[in-house]
Amino acid sequence: MADLFDTPDTVPSSGKPAPRPLADRIRPASIAEVIGQAHVLGPEGPLGAMLNAGSLSSLILWGPPGVGKTTIARLLADRTDLHFIQISAIFTGVPDLKKVFEAARLRRSQGRGTLLFVDEIHRFNKAQQDGFLPYMEDGTILLVGATTENPSFELNAALLSRAQVIVLERLSLADLERLAQRAEQVLARPLPLTAHAREALLEMADGDGRALLNLVEQVMAWKLPAPLDTEALAARLMRRAAKYDKSGDEHYNLISALHKSVRGSDPDAALYWFARMLEGGEDPRFLARRLVRMSVEDIGLADPQCQTVCLHAWETFERLGSPEGELALAQAVIYLALAPKSNAGYVAYKAARAEARRTGSEPPPKHILNAPTKLMKGQGYGEGYAYDHDAEDGFSGQNYFPETMRRPVLYQPVERGFERDLKKRLEWFTKLREKRGS
Repeated sequence: MADLFDTPDTVPSSGKPAPRPLADRIRPASIAEVIGQAHVLGPEGPLGAMLNAGSLSSLILWGPPGVGKTTIARLLADRTDLHFIQISAIFTGVPDLKKVFEAARLRRSQGRGTLLFVDEIHRFNKAQQDGFLPYMEDGTILLVGATTENPSFELNAALLSRAQVIVLERLSLADLERLAQRAEQVLARPLPLTAHAREALLEMADGDGRALLNLVEQVMAWKLPAPLDTEALAARLMRRAAKYDKSGDEHYNLISALHKSVRGSDPDAALYWFARMLEGGEDPRFLARRLVRMSVEDIGLADPQCQTVCLHAWETFERLGSPEGELALAQAVIYLALAPKSNAGYVAYKAARAEARRTGSEPPPKHILNAPTKLMKGQGYGEGYAYDHDAEDGFSGQNYFPETMRRPVLYQPVERGFERDLKKRLEWFTKLREKRGS
């Protein structure tokens, strides 16, 4: 995967230099020229502090595409006078790695260190990742890995323990504007866009600096008699697809955002994240399933109807299909967000599972066991059982837990929604149980 400002140098057979892409022409020449990432490159940031101290450690640069991972690695090598080698985990095998390590070892014997930049480092398997460890430990290489995936899940613990993870952020609109201005300076003319169209162009880049420079280069190539407005720009350019990997971090990040927005009773935010996932190509059935889960985990018995609403929305989607059926799911999202919240049932269930694991061999009390045979009757099965329907108030107050087990309190309803009524019932039964037990 190409990164911001990362383009190979090409010289055609004619001997004349090939046209250089805009991204290559405005490549920063120093750390100070890098746009964005001030939180890591500034004097108080981790990379800024390392450079000021003159001591650079192995790094994992984790961030979305087009935020400058390759550029930063190159500039770190220049700043520390290390020989820069770049490989991609997609195209590099074990024999290639051995050659890289041997060259680095020879270079080190001659007094020059090597910064090895590994793009898409998460593509290496665990055994290949382990192959870096001895060369990192003896100083043969200083490893800088780049990844768009969460290092916690994709990289070996041994590798992570020897490298500092640096989190790079998508470029803000202000960062993208500075990048556009730099491009205008290099090209010696302004973008032929109205103010609103310019803002729309920055939004199309979606935080990706390389994408913005490609868009700028495309717009600059047009011969326009007058600046384009937003509609004209949209007609000429396709909006970039939102960054969304249905099996990667974004999948889990966005479903987490949706779930927590529902839990936080914010229907607008919940609808936004729901729409973001649909726009990214998420399977609506996955969303329908998660909505049902939210109904039982975060609303529960505070609104028992909520689960039915979600199941009906799911069924409606199955009958109507996409895109009409997605409206039913969207309405379920709104209902969930505005429903009274309670996780009392969820907490009670987890507590019951914990009690079951702790007391898993305890038998039920004999008085609530059936006695279909004489032997079982002789053993006391069913003896003393009180039939609740015959008791006063339809409640006997008998013990139904194992006889050797102290009665736990598992379900504790909240004072919200329908659970207020359940709490009153629970308190009434508890008082009756104590009264009749005494």
